[in-house]
Amino acid sequence: MATTKTYQHPDEHGYYGKFGGAYIPEMLHRNVEELKEKYLTIMAEEGFIKELKELLRDYVGRPTPLYFAARLSEMHGTQIFLKREDLCHTGAHKINNTVGQILLARRLGKTRIIAETGAGQHGVATATVCALKGMECIVYMGQKDIERQAPNVARMKMLGATVIPATSGSMTLKDATNEAIRDWINNPVDTHYIIGSVVGPHPYPDMVARFQSVISEEIRKQLKEKTGNELPSHVMACVGGGSNAAGAFYHFLDELSVKLVAVEAAGHGVNSGMSAATTQLGKPGVLHGSKSLVMQTADGQVIEPHSISAGLDYPGIGPMHANLFESGRGIFLSATDNESLQSAFEVAKMEGIIPALETAHAFAALKKMKFKSDDRVVICLSGRGDKDLATYMNAMKENTNE
Repeated sequence: MATTKTYQHPDEHGYYGKFGGAYIPEMLHRNVEELKEKYLTIMAEEGFIKELKELLRDYVGRPTPLYFAARLSEMHGTQIFLKREDLCHTGAHKINNTVGQILLARRLGKTRIIAETGAGQHGVATATVCALKGMECIVYMGQKDIERQAPNVARMKMLGATVIPATSGSMTLKDATNEAIRDWINNPVDTHYIIGSVVGPHPYPDMVARFQSVISEEIRKQLKEKTGNELPSHVMACVGGGSNAAGAFYHFLDELSVKLVAVEAAGHGVNSGMSAATTQLGKPGVLHGSKSLVMQTADGQVIEPHSISAGLDYPGIGPMHANLFESGRGIFLSATDNESLQSAFEVAKMEGIIPALETAHAFAALKKMKFKSDDRVVICLSGRGDKDLATYMNAMKENTNE
């Protein structure tokens, strides 16, 4: 078993166990080195901490509620709490990270921001903070995702961002990330790349996890208020790259009594050839600047993933999560497109909350687990389902036609 220190923080080279590091072209070396040398110092500055806390409170709307889901709890015979990241400004946890990174970018003297996005939530969150701070914003998004996430594309444009379609490969998140990295190589001096998940070269996985760790920091306090115990029995979250899971797990990583349950997208089924269940299908490899588990062919070509949810449609996983999987610290499950759709409708009808399709995967995993009546199960409700209404409407139409 890895040491507890390894679970939360990478070593000085950016490795969580055997995963992580910085595999980057020479042109990006200066940018990544500058970030690596300065991010912890900047994040520890009194002025930075004060500004970040004020924005999280007054702009993002933190703390987000920890809500006891009475009807879901009754259904599963346990105590289920929902960490309501869907109530953050812009509708998802992504804003926690973009607020932190925009403050960091300004202190590094950057004037131009680029980002990649899948479901569009990170793109919206990046466009939001760029508008807030008056900075140029370029968002790369797969052509396929632009079509299935039209409301978020409109929001980004309204906020002043330029949305550039990625038309190579599967035209999804992987390809948008490739385009963003190309842009950064071409504009290394004035540009900061706000990566949206716990992926990419060190220090990004650690930096994004730290900005998202506010989620688990609040869970501990809120659970103590509600139950008298700050430790849940289980924390559950969906995982693509894994930023909401990293945030929800962060302050429990070294609490070995807490079961950490990560739920990946099985797509049409893990072995269907149309899946994004990286821990089940992946092998160690390098993707977007770090070593992790990657879905790839025998000769190392990246396999195109599939998920009904644009935010989980990624052929890799963050190195922190790869280490949690490899070490056995995390429990990794998966849910299919259909299971997730079914769970989304169930939660909507039972709790009056329409979850993002990403989060619906975490809800679907409830049926795959056995709980005791006194367990305290916290699910990170990472985003709201407005952006997925077209998919939900299609599913309702298909059910009506059957």
